Amino acid sequence: MMQIAADIPLWAAFSVAFFLLVGASLALIGSIGFLRLPTFYERIHAPTLGTSWGIGGVMLASMIYFSAASSRPVVHEILIGIFVTVTTPITFMLLARAALHRDRAERNGNVPAKQDSNGQSASRDAL
Repeated sequence: MMQIAADIPLWAAFSVAFFLLVGASLALIGSIGFLRLPTFYERIHAPTLGTSWGIGGVMLASMIYFSAASSRPVVHEILIGIFVTVTTPITFMLLARAALHRDRAERNGNVPAKQDSNGQSASRDAL
């Protein structure tokens, strides 16, 4: 049977509060970055912080709370964290590549420079 929140140990309450604040702060930073950065290519990185590390903080807080409240380890939420951590960066990478392909095909001026095999930026004329 689950205990009410006031019955969990003090160390668990502080840990839950800490991880919730860290997760919420990282999600807020990612959201602010998403709103403030000017171009699509700069904006694509900010939500990754909120979804990967922000979800991680909330997930840890949830695991600690439910483990302390039910007096047994609750670790099935690790699967949620693994799936979010793996899928979010891959999704944003695919979105960025699709936008880059579209912008280069349309000869848009806001496209990052193409790099050669040595990692050097190619000239704009070569695009």
